[in-house]
Amino acid sequence: MTDTKAIFEDARTHTAWRERPVPDDLLRRVYDVAKMGPTSANCCPMRVVFVNSVEAKARLKPCLSEGNVDKTMKAPATAIVSYDSQFYELMPALFPHRDMRSGFAANAELARTTAFRNGSLQGAYLIIAARALGLDCGPMSGFDNAKLDAEFFTDGRWKSNFLCNLGYGDPARLHPRNPRPSFEEACRIL
Repeated sequence: MTDTKAIFEDARTHTAWRERPVPDDLLRRVYDVAKMGPTSANCCPMRVVFVNSVEAKARLKPCLSEGNVDKTMKAPATAIVSYDSQFYELMPALFPHRDMRSGFAANAELARTTAFRNGSLQGAYLIIAARALGLDCGPMSGFDNAKLDAEFFTDGRWKSNFLCNLGYGDPARLHPRNPRPSFEEACRIL
């Protein structure tokens, strides 16, 4: 049985970090676990840049909204969760039993919505994987997508979706948990 407490119920969004680096092999493991989550037709459009060097953080800093600078610069690592706008180029290998590539290649809007939807889904898997492997997460918007894409994805193929700070959060600096909608407010059974 999976420990849902570590992944959901007790997990929190962190904004303050302990000074403890996240090893590269742990970041690799987070991706290797996250990539196993399902996507439509196994399209797997998520792409991730893990920003943890001083030089890379300096490149990221001008792209951030003012309220996200301090927490991101102090985070041991930041994942730029992105999607590949031409994810379908890998479809012959990822979904070999049917030609899915040509349908996406011929329909830019279908490719864009599929990449964004499934890349977002995979970004959630990344958060779940990181939490399951003992990391704390601080997912966020609050950055200039165009500026970030120009800085990190100069060929224009990858597109940023959201950022997720990763590391070992400082539980003493957490705010009280915000409420969530009830089942009755958010769900229907028909």
